[in-house]
Formats: sequence, C-alpha cells, structure tokens
Amino acid sequence: MTSVDDRARYRTNPSVLAALKSPRLLTREVLAGLVVGLALIPEAISFSVIAGVDPAVGLFSSFIMAIAISFLGGRPAMITAATGAVALVIAPVAPTYGMDYFIATVILAGVFQVLMAVLGVAKLMRFIPRSVMTGFVNALAIFVFSAQVPQLIGVPWLVYPLVALGILVMIFMPQITKLIPAPLVSVIIVTAVVLVFAINVPTVGDQGALPRSLPELFIPNVPFTWETFTIIAPYALGVALVGLMESLMTAKLVDEITDTRSRKTREAWAQGVANMLSGIFGGMGGCAVIGQTMINVRSGARTRISTFFAGVFLFLLVVVFGDFVSTIPMAALVAVMIMISISAFDWHSIRPSTLKRMPKSETFVMVVTVVAVVLTHNLAIGVVAGVITASVLFVRRVAHVVSVTRTVSASADGDGEVATYVVDGALFFASSNDLTTMFEYTEDPARVVIDLSKSHVWDASTVAALDAIETKYAKHGTTVELVGLNEASGTFHGRLTGQLGGEG
Repeated sequence: MTSVDDRARYRTNPSVLAALKSPRLLTREVLAGLVVGLALIPEAISFSVIAGVDPAVGLFSSFIMAIAISFLGGRPAMITAATGAVALVIAPVAPTYGMDYFIATVILAGVFQVLMAVLGVAKLMRFIPRSVMTGFVNALAIFVFSAQVPQLIGVPWLVYPLVALGILVMIFMPQITKLIPAPLVSVIIVTAVVLVFAINVPTVGDQGALPRSLPELFIPNVPFTWETFTIIAPYALGVALVGLMESLMTAKLVDEITDTRSRKTREAWAQGVANMLSGIFGGMGGCAVIGQTMINVRSGARTRISTFFAGVFLFLLVVVFGDFVSTIPMAALVAVMIMISISAFDWHSIRPSTLKRMPKSETFVMVVTVVAVVLTHNLAIGVVAGVITASVLFVRRVAHVVSVTRTVSASADGDGEVATYVVDGALFFASSNDLTTMFEYTEDPARVVIDLSKSHVWDASTVAALDAIETKYAKHGTTVELVGLNEASGTFHGRLTGQLGGEG
C-alpha cells in the first residue's frame, strides 16, 4: 500500500487534473503531443524496416504503446514507442520463423518485463554511476544525430537550406512565444515553404506506405510447446532487457530534467504490459523513445496528457490524415531531431575546465559508455559496459585504500612484548588478497594482536585471508588475537572461520 508520504513524493506538478483545468497548460500538453506524434512517424517506419516487417507494424506498435503507457507508466511525459534498439534485437525472428513467431516473441518479452518488475529489477538503477548516466546522455545525443545523417546524404541540395530554416525557427521562436512548441512551428513553416514553392525533396511518404485501417487482434498461431519457447525466449529476453534498461535510464534522465521522481518499478511492469498489448494488436514492441521524450519535455510537457495525445495524434495523422502527412518533408523532421540532439548533449561534461577537475576514471567511464553505444548502436550495451568499467575501477581504487600499521610494545602483564597491527579500510576480495603480505611473521614476538576496529569484513575472501595469517603465525609459534570486530563482522567471521578449507 502506498503511504501519504509516498504519494506526495511522486506527485507530479502540474497534475493531470490541474492541466485539464488550465487552458494554457492543456494547450501546451496537447501541442507537445502533436509534435511528438509527427516525429514518431518516420522513425517507426524505419524501425519496422530494421525489424524486417511492414511499416504498419511499427506505427501500430507506437500508437498502442504510447496510449498504454499514458495510463500505466510510472514516468509522466515519457514517450514509449517502437525503437531501434528493440528492432535490432528482434530483427532475425520474422525473416527466419515468420510473423506469428515474431508476435509471440513480442508478447513473451512483455511477460519477461513484468516478471522482472516483480523481482525488483528497477531498483538496480541506484547502482548506475553518474559518469555512466552522463555517457548515456551524450551517447543518445550522438545516436539521435547520427540517425539523421542518412537523410542528408544523396539528397537534393535544397534539403540543406530547409533544414537550416527549421533549425533557425527553433532557435528564435522561443524568444517570441513559448506557448506554441517551437518544433511544431518549425515543421509547419518548412512544410509550407515546400508546398508553396513546389520543391521536390524527400517526404515522409517516401519512407513507406502508411496504414489506412485500425489495428486488429493478432493471436500468434504457434505451437504451445517447449520447442517454441526455446526458439523465441532468447530474443524475447534480449528485447525485455534492452527495452527495460533503456526505459529506466530515460525515466531517470527525465527525473533530473524535470526535478521530479518517478515510479521505476511501476514503469517496468507498465512497459511489459504495453509490449504485450502491442503484440496482441500486431505491433513490434518497443520501449521509451529518448529522442521523442526529449521533444516532449523540451516542449514543456509534464503530464500523461501529452503522452496520451502523442498516441492519439499518431493514429489520426497516419490513418485519417495520411495523405497530408505524406507530404511533410523529411527536412522538417530532421531539423527537429538535430536540435534535440544538440540540446540533449551534456556539453559541460567535455569542457576543458570540467575535464581538468574531473577524476580521469570518471571521464574514462563516460567515454567507454559513449564508444560502446556508437559501436553497437545499442544504448543498453553501452550502459552495461559503462557500469562494468566503473565497477572495476572502483574495486581497483578501493583495494589500495586498506592500510596496516604495526607497533611493538611491552605487554600489559609484563610477560614479554606484543605486536599490535591496526587494519584500516574495507576488507573484501580485492583488498584482502594483499592483506597477508602486510605482516612481519618472522620478526614479531610470540604474541600478536590484530585490531580490526577501523575495518569491516565483507566477504569470505577476507575470512580466508585472516585464517591464512593465523596459520602462518602458528608455524612460527606465535599466538594471534583478533580484536575490535564490529557485530556484523564478528558474526560473519565466526560463522566462516576455519570452514573454508585453506591453510594459507
């Protein structure tokens, strides 16, 4: 059950009710949804091509998922639709096994995502470092920009001034008014110029045929057997992991931009349900779309209303106004996406002053994340690579923090001398491996005290190292006493000491 404090923590500002009561806020949300709906069309078509299916599959998927997430999602104002990352993972299915297996894979991916949400996978987001997040943001900006490059190669020269016109409109429009989203004004002006002067440039219609009917239920005709499961499960698991990671990272980014919190676990299972609905209606599945989400947020949208209308407008534009939408020049949409990529990139992260102050390990993690995304064209792989790199560097750094200080003094009972070792730092597999080398086994008196009051025992490797130290001293006839263990360390050590089978 959600407490009052939890509801307050996740409350959006403005709320849906407040936006519905305010003509100004409602207009902003609806217009933002219109811009996003326009921007979803060419990408949904191109992602369908990547996945090896008809363009209608991607368009229906985007429409269904946007509507579903507007009600179910845990991150208001985030856009979910067909994506390139999911298309790349699922691409081999349709050409190899057919459309029925393709849809079954999408539905199973949704089931996997719901199961992951139940298992608390979304909570793992707390382990993603800031440097990986910065790399994710920069990588997605590069990813969005690079996706526009094919639209600028081998095209009539008039495409370039049209793109420049669209960018200029978006730069100067906010200085005139912010009531109407600048990307929408840019698309309208560029389209008007093309139509009035009958300029022959690539249009949305050139990307693929738009559907003319409503999506229909699609129950995949596949054998309900273990063999079927083994065929589609690897692809479905890949879609689930990639889609969930990209969605949760996008949600975290929107949290930071809007200074609000979102329900990551709710978003995780909502993504699963949306994918299942997409599959049931013949869609290709997807996840959060970073480019269109940035368009939505930068247009001022903050509620579920914009997400809902993005889906509604996408449907109306494709099915009802398909003939008009087909005439929109690709240059207008390319200009929008270029501006989004420029605004999304964290330019502060690459300033010389920032690079000079930032630890080299942090910068390296960011670069690894960006490079991995650029090479694989997969944001999820880049995030995993960044997290692994950050973890390795962290372990390496912490491993050298442990220090051991030795003092020799007369024993309190006057019976000879005692060597006291004070161990300072976190003891785990990386740091404890060198711990055995920090003691003077042959030089120490017959009694040794190891003071662990400034350290903590984290794993079995440390217990094994302490056992090995005692064993080495025993060979020299030296008695070892461990003191200062905190309660957790003492309990852990007491349970494992002498039970690990090593002699040091």
